[in-house]
Amino acid sequence: MAHSDRYAMLLSALPYHGPLFGAKQTPLSRIRLNQRLALLDPVEADCLRQARRLLEWAQQEPDRTDAQSVVRAKQVIDGITNPFIHDLVTWRLEMRTLVAALRRRHRGESAPRDRRRGFGRWTSRIMQHWNEPAFGLERAFPWLPEAERLLARGATVDLERLLLGAVWNHLESCSDGHYLDFEAVVIYVLRWDMIARWTTYDGAEAARRFDELVEQAMAGVEKSLRPPAAASRPERT
Repeated sequence: MAHSDRYAMLLSALPYHGPLFGAKQTPLSRIRLNQRLALLDPVEADCLRQARRLLEWAQQEPDRTDAQSVVRAKQVIDGITNPFIHDLVTWRLEMRTLVAALRRRHRGESAPRDRRRGFGRWTSRIMQHWNEPAFGLERAFPWLPEAERLLARGATVDLERLLLGAVWNHLESCSDGHYLDFEAVVIYVLRWDMIARWTTYDGAEAARRFDELVEQAMAGVEKSLRPPAAASRPERT
């Protein structure tokens, strides 16, 4: 079967997901989604699986140390040969680096002195513009100033909504030109993951979960910078 026919068959079997924040449930069950994704060839399926493993918090391996997780993430990204997915995953991890930096500054921490405190292009910028509300990146990331304000107010649910909306809109912009190809499937699945995450929230749980996720992200980066002996010790909270 030609690639285009296979993608057309797969995508036609995936119901429209609608807007993120209006969703009450995912457009199809996880079992049904996985059944549809069986149409992908092994290389495509593995590429998608690797991307989701990095991006979904629920797929983080609890037995792996944080330092190992950081190293593994870089290895996985370097091994992704599909440029679309490579760039998409990198963008998401860079976004997490920015949010983690906001959180650290909100806690009163000083500017990082090492670029290894995050992924991607913006680590030096964060270091150099630590005291600016959006690290001087408000033009590149228009949601950053609002994220800083919401964090300062302790509006964690609104902040989570803002961040999810930014990711959703980014996926929308990435979908241009991709209709019956593998990239269109990837976008659909990542949006399915976001709907699944959002529709399982309630207010209190969202606030607790956001704090937990940011702490996890920062712990991973911090521990990657420690000597091996210190990195292996459990961290008290």
